[in-house]
Amino acid sequence: MLGQHGRGLTRALFTRPALALARIGVTPNLLTLAGTALTIGVAVLTLPRGHFVVGPIALVLTIVADSFDGILARATGGSSEFGAFLDSTMDRLADGAVFGSLTAWAGLRLRDGPLRTWTLCLGIACVVLAAVVPYAQARAKSVGATAAVGIAERTDRLVVIGAAVLAAGLGAPTWVVTAGLALVALGSLVTVAQRVLVVRRQLVDGAPAPARAGGRGGLRHHAQGPHRRRLRGPVHHGQAQQQLHQGRQCGRLRP
Repeated sequence: MLGQHGRGLTRALFTRPALALARIGVTPNLLTLAGTALTIGVAVLTLPRGHFVVGPIALVLTIVADSFDGILARATGGSSEFGAFLDSTMDRLADGAVFGSLTAWAGLRLRDGPLRTWTLCLGIACVVLAAVVPYAQARAKSVGATAAVGIAERTDRLVVIGAAVLAAGLGAPTWVVTAGLALVALGSLVTVAQRVLVVRRQLVDGAPAPARAGGRGGLRHHAQGPHRRRLRGPVHHGQAQQQLHQGRQCGRLRP
């Protein structure tokens, strides 16, 4: 949610600096790779060691710098499908580094007990869900649906955990970090559920979905609502031709 509302502000603040980078030959993809490397480096070098003041502040700076790639791409007309793919992939690595580093901190620094156990479990859950949330949206797009909904997008998750870690660094009890991880895990799980439900409404409850060619040489087809038909199991050539002919007649299979 924060990411949707903050894009206009970031464009207003960072378009001019991004254009200055473009004039010296910096490309959006280069910014993507550099921002990811900085984020991973800061997370791995600070969070597992318990540097909960320097770490979050440095991460905020690197994540803000990482947002320059999209601004630069839009401002210079350099947006591309590969750039979007690269940016999304690098974001997954950066998120994994942040939550994985906090999980490592829990394992290395907390005393054995319920708090350590909960923090480890929640940290692992955040690592997994940080990948599942964007995967649900990408997979929805691949089947002709849209799933750009959810209460916990990437910016929301990073703001919540960053605030919790900084609070612990400034003197709050360590369970605040555990609570932050719990909020991120819960919000991510709710977001996944929201995306599953919205895609189900589009594909199962009657919303139209465009047909797409299948990958890996397989036959993939879309239908609308509960009348979806697939070719299952081994069939003879004559049977397959008959099913294809029937499907085309009713508009469910397209060549």
